[in-house]
This record gives sequence, C-alpha cells and structure tokens, in this order.
Amino acid sequence: MPRSSTRTSSVRRSRTRRVGESAYGALLLARIGVMGLLALLLLVAGVWTSWHTAQYAMLVKARERGMMTVSACEAERCTGSYVPTGGDGRPRTKVTIAQAAAPDKGERVEVTVEPGTARAVRTGTAGILHAWVPFAGALLLAALVVAGGMRLRRTAWVMGLLGAVLLGAAFAAM
Repeated sequence: MPRSSTRTSSVRRSRTRRVGESAYGALLLARIGVMGLLALLLLVAGVWTSWHTAQYAMLVKARERGMMTVSACEAERCTGSYVPTGGDGRPRTKVTIAQAAAPDKGERVEVTVEPGTARAVRTGTAGILHAWVPFAGALLLAALVVAGGMRLRRTAWVMGLLGAVLLGAAFAAM
C-alpha cells in the first residue's frame, strides 16, 4: 500500500509541475505578444506621423511646386515668400515651413505647398529625409521594446541602426 500512495503522490507532483510550467509558458507567450503589439503600434504611429509630411515631399507631380525665400523664423516655423516654378499656382507673399527643414534667413529652398493651406513642405532628398524623422524615432523606440521585451537582440540592433542611420542622414542633408 505504501507503494501506491507514493506513486499517486508522484503523479500529483508531476501534474502540478506541468500545470505550473504551462502557466509560465503562457505568461512568456503573452509577454512576447504584448511587446510585439507595442512595437508594431510604435512603428505604425511613426509611419502615420511621417506620412502626413512625406506624401507632399515625395509625391510632388500633381502639387503646387516652387521656391521659397526664408525671411523670418519664430518658434517652430519660418515664413517667407513663394514663387511657383511651373505654370501651376500663384506667387504668395507668405508661406510657412518647419524651422527644422528651413535653410538660413535669406536663402531659397524648393518646396511644395499643401493644398488649401499656406504650409510649405521641403522637397528633394533633404525634405524626404526630414519627413521620415518621426519614423526613425519610432524605429529607435521599437528597437528597445524588441530587445528588452521580446529578447530579439539582433532584430533590435538592425531596427536601431536603421533608425540611427535615417536620423543621421536627415541631419546631414539639412
């Protein structure tokens, strides 16, 4: 009789251990899933934010294009006059551009004007790189989540390096 009670006790311990192991595995899987969703959310938010400006910097065929001469900068925006380069559009005395994308006072820069506004977006390589800066920041943040929360260090290094290269290229182009 002692032998059967020992076997029953052993079976109970085995079942308890398996339940504990499966619960731990479920928690690990849940952690990886939540961190993956967080990283995806960061990347989607970065693309969404960048696309608002990038669409005007990249897809300029049907937009109003021209040259802006920077005359003054205040807070986060610079203002200046705008002269269209093609037959589309009309000259404007005042358009605004983000200060980070604007050259020094008195210099000219190629821009496109957002439809229905007086907001200009820088075009060309510098404008495109500047438009994708929020996505570069999202890559850097998501790399931290992927490395720390998902334990995918190589993937995180690649994401982080891509974000850093994009930020560096935008800085160098300006």
